[in-house]
Amino acid sequence: MRIIVVGATGNVGTSVVSALESEPSVTSIVGVARRQPEWRPGKTSWRTADVSKDDVTEIFAGADAVIHLAWVFQPTHDPVTTWRTNVLGSMRVFRAAATAGVGALVHASSVGAYSPGPKDGPVDETWPTHGWPNAAYAREKAYLERVLDVFEHDHPGIRVVRMRPGFTFKRESATEQRRLFAGPLLPQGLVRPGLIPLIPDIPGLRIQALHSDDAGQAYRLAVTRPVSGAFNLAADPVIDPEVLAELFGARRVPVPPWLARSVIAAGWHLHLIPASPGLVEMALRIPLMDVTRARTELGWRPRRTATEALSELIQGMHAGAGTATPPLASVSGLQDWMKEPAGGDGRRR
Repeated sequence: MRIIVVGATGNVGTSVVSALESEPSVTSIVGVARRQPEWRPGKTSWRTADVSKDDVTEIFAGADAVIHLAWVFQPTHDPVTTWRTNVLGSMRVFRAAATAGVGALVHASSVGAYSPGPKDGPVDETWPTHGWPNAAYAREKAYLERVLDVFEHDHPGIRVVRMRPGFTFKRESATEQRRLFAGPLLPQGLVRPGLIPLIPDIPGLRIQALHSDDAGQAYRLAVTRPVSGAFNLAADPVIDPEVLAELFGARRVPVPPWLARSVIAAGWHLHLIPASPGLVEMALRIPLMDVTRARTELGWRPRRTATEALSELIQGMHAGAGTATPPLASVSGLQDWMKEPAGGDGRRR
C-alpha cells in the first residue's frame, strides 16, 4: 500500500507515520507538510505543500489512502486564517483525493465536533456533531463533518473514515502544546508534581485523553481494514480535577466556570495566552465518548492509560521535550523562547 499522510510532522502525524512504518502491508509513505523535517523514517518520503493554497492532486496520484491530519490551532484572534487552512484547506484535500481516485480517505475529526452532551455517561458516534459555536476549533471540526456528509454522497466509491479522538498527548509534543495553549508565561520548569500546589476544581471539567502513539495505531488500522464511518478514540480513566490533583500532588480548589472563563478571557484579550475562552467553554461542554465501536469494529485498544499519556506530557513540559520536526521542535535557548510572545497567538515565527 502507498499511503499519503497530510500533516505528517505534528503531534499525531509523527505517531501515524511511525505506526505505518511498522505495518508490513504498507510499502510507501508520503509525508506532506509545510516545512521539511530532519526526521527520516525508512519508508517515508517528504513533499512540501500548504493545503491552504496548494493543489496536492499530483502528490496523491497512485495512492491507496490519504490520511488528513493538517490543522492549525492558532491564531485564535484571527479565525479567518484558521478557517482558510482548516476548512478550505481540508476541502482542497478532499477534492484532490477524489480527483486522484484514492480508495480511502481518513479524516482527523475530534471530540470537539460533538454538540454539548452528558458528563455522567458516554455517547456513541451517533451523537450530533454541531460543535460549540463560541470556539473556532469546534466550529471548524463540525463544519467539516457536514462537508464529509456531502463528500460521501457524491463519492460512494471512496471509503471514508472519521476519527474522533479525545485530547491527544505524548512527551515529544510537550513544547508545541505548551506554546499553543499556555504560551511563554508558563515557566516549563514549574510544570511538575510538587511545584503546582492548587488545581482548580471546575464543575464540568471531565475530559478524555489518549496517547498519540495509540492514536497512530488507530489510523494504521483504519487504512488497513475495510471499515468506514466514525470512530471515537479515548483511553481510561476520565481526566477530572481529582485525577489532576493526584498527578500533581496538589489540592483541589473550587472554581466556578464563569470565573475560569473570565480569567482565560482576560489573558487572551491581552494577548498574554494563546488559548481562547471558547476552548475552555468547549472543554466543559463536550460529552464523554463511548469507544466500543473502535474496539469491536476497528480492533483498537489503547496500550497506555489517559493518565500515562498526561504524565508523559507533564514530564515533557518540564524537560522542554520535542523532536526533529518543525512543529515539535523544542525551544533551544532564550532567543527561541522570546519569539513566542509575538502576537500572543502561539505560532512559532
